[in-house]
Amino acid sequence: MDIEGTTALVTGANRGIGRAIAQALAGAGAHVLAGVRALDNDHAVPAASGLRAVRIDLSSQASVESSVLELGDTQVDILVNNAGEFEGGLLERQPVERIYQLLQSTLTGPIHLTRLLLPGMLERQRGKIVNNASIIGHAPFPGATVYAAAKTGLHGFSESLRRELEETPVTLLELITPGVDTDMMQQVQEQLEPHVNTDGWDHVDPEDWAQKVVDAVNSDREELNPGGAERLAKLLPKALLDLGSHRAFDRA
Repeated sequence: MDIEGTTALVTGANRGIGRAIAQALAGAGAHVLAGVRALDNDHAVPAASGLRAVRIDLSSQASVESSVLELGDTQVDILVNNAGEFEGGLLERQPVERIYQLLQSTLTGPIHLTRLLLPGMLERQRGKIVNNASIIGHAPFPGATVYAAAKTGLHGFSESLRRELEETPVTLLELITPGVDTDMMQQVQEQLEPHVNTDGWDHVDPEDWAQKVVDAVNSDREELNPGGAERLAKLLPKALLDLGSHRAFDRA
């Protein structure tokens, strides 16, 4: 898809991967709507970035619907479902309310947002949906059960919807995102540290990954894979993943 002149909406665009993808799309000539949970100082986007901040709150059915209503007549050509939350540690110690919040913002919310914007894309005969499904959606590791469930669900949603759209001009790109050097990755490592030695984890630069995303959009790829060990983890059979988890994970 030619990005020049399109309107792109990137959720979770005030930090990390979302902000990097939003800025990369703007650099490629898109008019970028930087979706943030609230239009306040805590969720501000860089003033000189050329991004337009819009409220995209995925925390409930009502907030998703009101956020889209606030877009008015804006026509979204590229939707990047990037926003999400992480909660780590042993499942039995995770607060139940956080389980519901995570699934809503990371899985149900993006599906709902796509459901609302897809009819306009189909009517205009133009559109691209980009889902940040993550490597954990293909190689679920212990200590992140609910997050793995959300990203695995987003992977299944992406695969099913891509096939559903085959006879339309709307296409879908799934991002199998590796570990990226962001605030969320620091949170992941802090919450998993009691159970996993994360010292040797590789981190990809967010700007480098964002440029790969832009290239994948331009070339109409269906899937963007990580490299190195994470790419290998996606391809390993279940028995080897089980063995690696057994050796690396400690329930203590």
